[in-house]
Amino acid sequence: MIDLYNRVIDYMRISITDRCNLRCVYCRPETARALPESELLTFPEILRICCEGSRLGIRFVKLTGGEPLMRDGVPQLVDLLKTKAGIERVSLTTNGILLSRYIDALQDAGIDGITVSLDTLDPERFKSITGSPRLADILSAVQASMARNIPVKINAALIGGGEPAWRDLAELAKTETLTVRFIEMMPLGYGSRFQGVRNDAILDRMRKIYPGIVEDSADRGAGPAVYYRIPNFKGRIGFISAMSHSFCHTCNRIRLTADGVLKPCLCYASGIDAKAALRNGSVRQALLDAVALKPRSHCFVQANPEKPLETRLMSAIGG
Repeated sequence: MIDLYNRVIDYMRISITDRCNLRCVYCRPETARALPESELLTFPEILRICCEGSRLGIRFVKLTGGEPLMRDGVPQLVDLLKTKAGIERVSLTTNGILLSRYIDALQDAGIDGITVSLDTLDPERFKSITGSPRLADILSAVQASMARNIPVKINAALIGGGEPAWRDLAELAKTETLTVRFIEMMPLGYGSRFQGVRNDAILDRMRKIYPGIVEDSADRGAGPAVYYRIPNFKGRIGFISAMSHSFCHTCNRIRLTADGVLKPCLCYASGIDAKAALRNGSVRQALLDAVALKPRSHCFVQANPEKPLETRLMSAIGG
């Protein structure tokens, strides 16, 4: 599928639930309420959409949430996406709380990569951000994933000054063959209430502390991250800079929310009703319509008064 701006769309992020077992202050605080389970797409419905998407050129799928492992049957869905829908690469984004419980089943299903959202290695700071004391469980799950040779990425969205959190996290890549990525906070939902950290500021600090750091273009993956190598580090550092360095001109994705909306852009409220398409047999057209709706760029930095902005929480859209 090629959109109006000649971008090839081959990646779909799929939220399978808006529920989460953490209460991160910038994503899903105490006042957030989950959708009734009856409103969520079933796994057979997700599979139908992905089968059609695969025929149209979708090669990469990322399962996300909320916290996707709060929903039963994720390993089975991974297997079906690869064996029945023919998706080339299926990965998972998780907060890691339940990951150890499912890691063997995910490995058996053929999971291609796991991204763990983790903003700090300080237990008290972690608890203040997430409302949970279970940092040790997450770090144990990261180790269990790497022990099974599953590629692991750590995604960190820093708030406040960012130090010493960014350096503690970056140092994980010194002794482990994982990737640590820093994501600029986007003004979505409660995220708009927090001061994020520009990736340029982190990179400038890294260049002073690690003077040999160099950009690594060998494997950029399916997403928008820019990667760097630090001498004597086993892993890599990545930056996803939606605010300071828009990558919209290379955007290759659409999103499917847990309640069945095909979103062409994270920034805008517009979308295509996938539930209606499932009922009337027009899934293929719904996917094509979603791609046709993709805008040239987001408007996080400069507002576009002609298009309504997304107002839902990030947990409702899909992280």
